[in-house]
Amino acid sequence: MTDLARRFSRVAAEQGDSTALITASESVSFAELDRRASGFAATCAARGLGKGDRVLVAMPVGVDLYVALAACWRLGAVAVFPEPAMGLRGLRHAIAVTAPKFLLASGLYRLIRLLPALWCCPRLAPGRTDHGQVPPVELVPDDPALISFTSGSTGAPKAIPRSHGFLTAQYQAVRELLATERHETDLVAFPVFALVNLAEGRPTVLPDWKLTRPDEVRPEALAGWIARTGATRALLPPALCETLAGAEIPKALHSVFTGGGPVKPALVDRLQTRKPGLRVVSVYGSTEAEPIAELDWADVGASERDAMAGGAGLLTGAPVPGTQVRIVTDEIQVAGAHVNAHYLDPAQESGTKIREGATIWHRTGDAGRLDGQGRLWLLGRHDGVAQGRDGPLYPFAVELAAESWPGVSRAALLTVEGGPLLVYEGPADPAECARKARALGLTDARRVAAIPLDRRHWSKVDYTELRRLVDG
Repeated sequence: MTDLARRFSRVAAEQGDSTALITASESVSFAELDRRASGFAATCAARGLGKGDRVLVAMPVGVDLYVALAACWRLGAVAVFPEPAMGLRGLRHAIAVTAPKFLLASGLYRLIRLLPALWCCPRLAPGRTDHGQVPPVELVPDDPALISFTSGSTGAPKAIPRSHGFLTAQYQAVRELLATERHETDLVAFPVFALVNLAEGRPTVLPDWKLTRPDEVRPEALAGWIARTGATRALLPPALCETLAGAEIPKALHSVFTGGGPVKPALVDRLQTRKPGLRVVSVYGSTEAEPIAELDWADVGASERDAMAGGAGLLTGAPVPGTQVRIVTDEIQVAGAHVNAHYLDPAQESGTKIREGATIWHRTGDAGRLDGQGRLWLLGRHDGVAQGRDGPLYPFAVELAAESWPGVSRAALLTVEGGPLLVYEGPADPAECARKARALGLTDARRVAAIPLDRRHWSKVDYTELRRLVDG
């Protein structure tokens, strides 16, 4: 077992009947979760699953998912998680890249067994017949624990192997971020953060919606789920924070942690207008490095807000402990024990990893800067920087400035044949927006009905789709 697995086992013994996970259909204690994981591990071992075997995981987010993951790690198996936002294409890509030996699927996901590439893979799923005990396999920090994928928004999704040592380091980083002296119940929309809570002995409420479709969640439904479960904190992507701001926020909820996309002052204002005193913490990170920086918006003053509206970029706060951050030619580069150092395919590392002695720096692809207090400011994607009339134009610098204009609800910087263009949505006056855009050094402004967003968290501008929209 690894340090993280040992900690969960110790917490399960200490917490006993305390609630571990809450879903729409059931609640389970730490002891019950541990018992079910142990029984399922015995079933899997009897079916031949062993150390180093790759297991494709296709299950809804629920208790069984964490039972299955814990069982895999007891046996030293490697869980493979396709990128859900890519649907069938992402699934096929994950199979081709990782060549799994087993399939872990339940519910409608069992139908993927019909894919020819999975015909020879035995299917496993937690069930009522799981009994028995199997001794945990001894693992070292470098042993692989899981394989996940980048979003594929800038090319083919990269397979990211994560070792048990990496997960332990990530746990330590996130643990400090979520540290509290109060008894909390967290609504968690980011599955990896639920692992931290399980190791901390903290109750976790799982989403009662489809994670790949946050745009379908209604404000009253989200607020109702929080109220029924008694959640005191919520860990949500910005899109769901927008949804929450459209409802009456339950009294028990006192803090919101958000990330996975840019967290802008207007969103924070909407949340805190809806519920004065609500604590909002934004977390900046990437698939390869989560978290990188954090910001408690209670520490953001008028000068920082004026700077963001004036084109200084988006403040994301100080780097989290254990993270090294540097800026090279405007690009943010990070290193640390919880920063992924490798891809499954080494050929994909040439443009993203920089080796300097024992340190491996990850190139995030984000443009940014560090201020005099050591805080990180995001400027947008490095490859999205446009050449304006008076010099380079950075996406977030332009977009946040435009979103401070009356009637502009969302904006995006796009380079077209005639030069940098401001694309915006909202009822703002077109002539006034065009005038302000030219004053910033852009060629023009164009209104669209809706700016397309990424399919992972529905919180980032999908510039590729936006270009198709504008060119079409």
